[in-house]
Amino acid sequence: MSVKRRTQRERSSSTRTALLAAARPLFAEQGFAAVGTEAIVRAAGVTRGALYHQFADKTELFVAVFEQVERDVVERIGAQLAGLADPGAVLEAGVEAWLDACEDPAVQQIVLIDAPAVLGWERWRALGQTYGGGLVEAAIAASIEAGRIRPQPVRPLAHVLIGALDEAALYVARAEDRASARVEMSAVLRGIVAGLAGGDGAGNGTGDGRR
Repeated sequence: MSVKRRTQRERSSSTRTALLAAARPLFAEQGFAAVGTEAIVRAAGVTRGALYHQFADKTELFVAVFEQVERDVVERIGAQLAGLADPGAVLEAGVEAWLDACEDPAVQQIVLIDAPAVLGWERWRALGQTYGGGLVEAAIAASIEAGRIRPQPVRPLAHVLIGALDEAALYVARAEDRASARVEMSAVLRGIVAGLAGGDGAGNGTGDGRR
């Protein structure tokens, strides 16, 4: 029986997968600064040269792990929101789903504690917009369509809400009493969403503000 040899591309993909799988729990449990490349390659079962063939340095590997975690969070929240019987409730439910996701120790350490410092604030925010922006925009559009919030331009509102969600998550992650901080921020974010339903301000009177 012949054994099919793996192509170089398959081997490279396998090595990358192994490195990500090894680095993710190490970064989550110990933090970026405490994890050395030797620990990563040992856990992955690859050589140091293989690591540097895939990633320029530890920072680039961390960015790949960060993006993987972001995708997982967005997919998890999207799946939760897709099952809602009331599409108009998607924004309120999305806020709670985000705070739930941020209770995951891996999300707290990788996305909220280390990433802003490792990536820099601007890049961290930009990547957050890249991965979560579409989900937030869809939630806003659904809420406008259902009459839950005033018609207004979707994209700028999404930008502001993502900023609020990020700050809420950072507040909880850095708090000494995270359970109490979670309750406080949940109430604050619900108040922000409720405030979009009426009053003077950003509404433009049409439902055509999407971009």
